[in-house]
Amino acid sequence: MYHKLNLEVKYLTEQHLTGFENYKYSSVDTSPLSVYIMHPFWNKVVQYCPKWVAPNVLTFSGFLFTVFNFTLFTFYDYYLYASSDDKPQYPPIPRWVFALGAFNVFMAYTLDGIDGKQARRTQTSGPLGELFDHGLDSWTTMLISVCMFSVFGRTDHSVSPLRMYFILWNVFISFYLTHWEKYNTGVLFLPWGYDLSMVGTIIVFVISSIGGHKAWKIVFPGGIPVGVMFEVLLYVTAIVSSLPVVLWNIYKSYRDKTGKMRTFLDAIRPLLPLAVLFSISTIWVVHSPSNIIDKDPRIIFLAIGTIFSNICCRLIVSQMSNTRCELLSWILLPVAVAALFSFILPSIDLVFTYILAIIALLAHIHYGTCVVRQMCRHFRIHTFHIKDRAD
Repeated sequence: MYHKLNLEVKYLTEQHLTGFENYKYSSVDTSPLSVYIMHPFWNKVVQYCPKWVAPNVLTFSGFLFTVFNFTLFTFYDYYLYASSDDKPQYPPIPRWVFALGAFNVFMAYTLDGIDGKQARRTQTSGPLGELFDHGLDSWTTMLISVCMFSVFGRTDHSVSPLRMYFILWNVFISFYLTHWEKYNTGVLFLPWGYDLSMVGTIIVFVISSIGGHKAWKIVFPGGIPVGVMFEVLLYVTAIVSSLPVVLWNIYKSYRDKTGKMRTFLDAIRPLLPLAVLFSISTIWVVHSPSNIIDKDPRIIFLAIGTIFSNICCRLIVSQMSNTRCELLSWILLPVAVAALFSFILPSIDLVFTYILAIIALLAHIHYGTCVVRQMCRHFRIHTFHIKDRAD
């Protein structure tokens, strides 16, 4: 007898699903750019969206724009040398690519801004939409950041792939801390940096489409290249506006007894998987005998960024369902194995890196698909279709 192969895994427990039933979305957005410019714009745009369009369609379409951008820049600048004038064997990225990149980011940002408004218009707001939105956002952090690296290149007037690796981690940690903050406070304090980074990316791509990559061959007083200036700005922004605000909001939630009031160990529990991933991957890329990060930085960024997104999604599931965050995930094992073999067999470490990237991609897609299907069955809804009232 033929049996259909069932690859679905029930990642969500009954406790998770019960927690989702009791979930109420709570957020605070104080960004002047968001409040006074973007939200009024999105309120106008969403009026043109037919009410039969499911909010998750908007969310996923926005994500696909960032995937397309990453794919486009991968084709024209795989090794991230296209904007490096001292590497003439790598042709510059065509200016129309930057123009299209700006359009793609604008569309991704706009669709991400109106999906929640569409949910309220169609009375389909729920935990699935938020999980879908923020889960995909966690992956987008890598996709957009690596495209930005192509603007400056990896040699002259820019930073090395290793430094770009730490810039990525700066972005990852800033995003993760926002959801760790919500895990403990119950409130999503939307960071100012998100809107600024999206608008900034669009502006950078537009300028690049007009002046090409040479528009960024600038040196500031003190001999600081423009790429390094962007690096410093990102770190300062994270140190000044991200971590202190997160810690303060968590402290206030304990002081005023408005948060989850978890024990100290439970409160910091979500930080462990992130710390383990950072430790393993950093030891790997910094001490790799073959300097793996210079061999193929893009595949490293893709693999680590995908694993980060998976860990972040698991945190988002825990904070939305008000359950205890899992300590470690099996997805950390492949990166540990790849790092180990990089030291044991440095001549073929790139092979293990590609295998790691494939495993990470398949595992993350499988996790997301299974979680979404479980939630749809539990709430008796469809992911990309608004259920008829009569159903």
